[in-house]
Amino acid sequence: MNVKTMVTGYRDELVERLGKLVAIPSVEGRPEDGAPFGPGPRDALHAALDMLEDDGFKTVNLHNYIGYAELGEGDQVIGVIGHLDVVPAIREDGWKTDPFVMKEKEGILYGRGVADDKGAVVASMIALKVLRDMNVPIKKRIRLIMGTNEETGSKCLAHYVEQEGHVDYGFTPDGDFPGVHGEKGMLGGVFRSKSLNILEIHGGSAKNVVAAKCTAKVVKNSYSSKKLSDWFHNLNIDFDVEEDDDCNKITVYGKAAHASTPELGINAISCLLAALKEAGMQDPFVNYYWTHFGLTTDGSGLNAKLEDEFGVLTLNIGVIETDDDEIVGSIDIRFPVTMSTKSVLKAMKDRMEDENGKIEIVSAVEPIYFPIDSPLVSSLYDAYVEVTGDTKSKPMTMGGGTYAKGINNTIAFGCGFSDKDYHIHDANEYVGIDELLLQTEIYVHALLKLLEL
Repeated sequence: MNVKTMVTGYRDELVERLGKLVAIPSVEGRPEDGAPFGPGPRDALHAALDMLEDDGFKTVNLHNYIGYAELGEGDQVIGVIGHLDVVPAIREDGWKTDPFVMKEKEGILYGRGVADDKGAVVASMIALKVLRDMNVPIKKRIRLIMGTNEETGSKCLAHYVEQEGHVDYGFTPDGDFPGVHGEKGMLGGVFRSKSLNILEIHGGSAKNVVAAKCTAKVVKNSYSSKKLSDWFHNLNIDFDVEEDDDCNKITVYGKAAHASTPELGINAISCLLAALKEAGMQDPFVNYYWTHFGLTTDGSGLNAKLEDEFGVLTLNIGVIETDDDEIVGSIDIRFPVTMSTKSVLKAMKDRMEDENGKIEIVSAVEPIYFPIDSPLVSSLYDAYVEVTGDTKSKPMTMGGGTYAKGINNTIAFGCGFSDKDYHIHDANEYVGIDELLLQTEIYVHALLKLLEL
């Protein structure tokens, strides 16, 4: 049987299903009875499980945290683990279309989640259907596991592991092809400081996103307007200034990107504060931010400019706000796969607190690493090569944190192709329909390989 032909036969169904899921704004909200992460993620889970139940698969909903559909029988479990929650998206942030109404243009689909990760979940649904259509012996249980809290903590997956245990082999289609054999460690932090001249500040949409917009009300005449304007113009950064009797409101527009690759974005928070520094504002918070973060993304201001053979440490300031008399901001650090939380914190020790500010670490996740020649990595890589013929691309490491960190024997595999920028966590997120079909074909071959282990 020709897997590609079988997958292509589901093209229209794949697009229709994805449109239905994109239409559900599954951003984490206030917890409600029966909705631990808010109504949006719960509704997306119900919709996905209904699709799979209508397909005839056994489905299980684990208390609206996470759910799964199952194919096959046996003692071992193969997990395909995707997520249905998404990061925030509003039209004013640069979207050319409504982010929660999927649009197709010349074979390209636009909408929040089409790439991260609803598209991959739907491709995995179709992969299960194709595998069943093939009538091959399935002597392991294949589970399509769908979570609702990956973007904001992965408590959903922790609930799955608590209820169902780990998997014997698995992949999460939430990274890149041809596979991610190592994921950087993650440190989440909060900094606190006080300002004399910044009356209010608000910026960013999520901790794991480069801030695309930041607004601050500052004391009038506390900086040089000309120097501020010149600084922005010289760097081609968009900004607005509204003058009032006793303060100016400055708004800066940057470019969003995933926190694991902050160098691909333009951080509006950092740009605003760097501009105030350059414009002569004498302020303890502005000085603190400049010496600890500035415009860098390499952790050098915290004495944490670290790297190994697989990559460098990155740092992102995602959200900032005024909290009573303090300014509070989030810190997202991704550190190399061969290092540890302990070694990174040791490097940062002398920069954690001074007279102008304090940093508190609120979360820590160690990196994961699988040798490239391990059975899991090599089997998935072989499936990728079998479908694409691409032998130049090799399994990689990355800074993004996926479900692989929360469940054993799992790596990120797909959904992205490494030469593409899908605007994940940014405006105008997109994916090609042909790429979704290619993903699906690769997932079918991958599951066949894992059945052989």
